[in-house]
Amino acid sequence: MLYNIITMNIINSTNNPKIKELVKLHKASQRKDRGVVLIDGEREIISAVKAKWEIITLFYCPELIAARAGKLNNFLGVSSENVVEVSRSVFDKICYKDKPDGFMAVAKQKNLSLDNISLSQAPLVVILEAVEKPGNLGAIIRSAYASEVDVVIVNDSQTDIYNPNTIRASEGLIFSQPMVVATLAETRQWLKKNRITSFAASTSAKQNYWQANFQKGVAIVLGSEADGLSKEWLVGADHTLKIPMRSEVDSLNVSVSAALVIYEVLRQRHK
Repeated sequence: MLYNIITMNIINSTNNPKIKELVKLHKASQRKDRGVVLIDGEREIISAVKAKWEIITLFYCPELIAARAGKLNNFLGVSSENVVEVSRSVFDKICYKDKPDGFMAVAKQKNLSLDNISLSQAPLVVILEAVEKPGNLGAIIRSAYASEVDVVIVNDSQTDIYNPNTIRASEGLIFSQPMVVATLAETRQWLKKNRITSFAASTSAKQNYWQANFQKGVAIVLGSEADGLSKEWLVGADHTLKIPMRSEVDSLNVSVSAALVIYEVLRQRHK
């Protein structure tokens, strides 16, 4: 928990210019233009700090902290100059969560490229094409981090990968899990360069996912629940695989599909 931060920065008015600017960051376009991430929640902020993300400003509301018997702590090296105390009315205006815990931060965004990724001896990569729901993306990131996936690559992103709901659904693990946004062409070229075999999930595939050989470097490619993968991935992948299900069910939640295949890779490698 957090305690004993001394700050001279106190904001009680929702009309404060800094608060008005902060509210603008609820829009993905504003976050992108300014190169920042909005982190709503104590656990998520601590995860970002531990992963060495730069915190620009930390906001906290004493009333909300007291209500849950929390204490304000030296926030893992966040300078008191960058800490701002706000009233309950101000925090209600800036927060993203339905049930806020009294902590919010603005952090400098990190943008990894495929060239920055360090790969294990037998890489396990997850590629997501056109995933729309932040909650699904966050859940996949949790599974990826838990299973030591080398990198999650997002093609044709339909959502801001640092959407506050993605951060929350990942339980803050998005700050530790390597993430890259890349085009399909860039991704396929990178896979070829690193000798990683791609397996595209498709309901029309003949091979069940547990029948595939995942012993060497592999990339699991998943599309949106609504449309599945693009023709480019279905044709361009090295192999296709399916998760069998009843005929009246056309798809599973993409985060469930990802977890199933990821853990089949681990099962085969730890047999």
